[in-house]
Amino acid sequence: MHRNEELYHYLVKNSWQMSEDWYNMVDDNDPNSVYSTEDPAIIQSLKEQNQDYFIHLHRLFIEEEGKFVSEFRAWSEELAQDQKHLETPVHYVVREFLRTQDVYLKYIKSFYKENIDTVSVDQLFSWLDVVKKIINLSVYIYIDAAHKNTMKQIAAQKEMINELSSPVILLQNKTALLPLIGDIDTARAKLILENTLTQCANLEVEHLCIDLSGVAIIDTMVAHEIFHLIKALKLLGVRSTLSGIRPEIAQTAIQLGLDFEEINTTASLANALGQI
Repeated sequence: MHRNEELYHYLVKNSWQMSEDWYNMVDDNDPNSVYSTEDPAIIQSLKEQNQDYFIHLHRLFIEEEGKFVSEFRAWSEELAQDQKHLETPVHYVVREFLRTQDVYLKYIKSFYKENIDTVSVDQLFSWLDVVKKIINLSVYIYIDAAHKNTMKQIAAQKEMINELSSPVILLQNKTALLPLIGDIDTARAKLILENTLTQCANLEVEHLCIDLSGVAIIDTMVAHEIFHLIKALKLLGVRSTLSGIRPEIAQTAIQLGLDFEEINTTASLANALGQI
């Protein structure tokens, strides 16, 4: 049994000093780390966050373990959303969790030494083990939150890149250009279709030149998406011209049995613009 009210009150009494001890151990010069700050307000905030962590952790010694873990997990998940920490490299935050653990265990050992006549070694080890277990839970919760945040940022960046990589450029006389560059997978092809239709409608485009000279490879699904785009544009009253089709792409299209008879094609973008 790890619960002990005397230990709880001892830790509560020393909470702020524990945070001071932790911060005195911080040695970080990386500008990408929240811990490298010299801003007094941010430093104070870090200390207060650390003290708040300690105060919640103290309750481990007065509450039933199952109830404590449930409440501590919910609180930790909310704490893990702190944006300054999410923007700090993960290994720095994990390092500070371990330093926090070192401080916490030091104070438990100090309590043991002051009460060595009434606290058994087995009791001490049970406290050390349960604290390590809970701090490991904190680390897991933070890493999970950081991973989700990273995946969210990557998805947002990918969406932005896809949007920027398929711009409809208005030229003149309601004519526009869609220059496609780089690899096009099925997901990007679908975004190109959606974005192009929206942009053409908003810009009141009547003739769109789709230039493929910057695209090296197109697979079956992507080729079909481009043909779907041309058909959808036709429904909007937009005429399309395909330019810059590479020989390997033309060969792929023929192998797929794609019919170019109703699609205006030119060898180069210059020829397409000249015709328009």
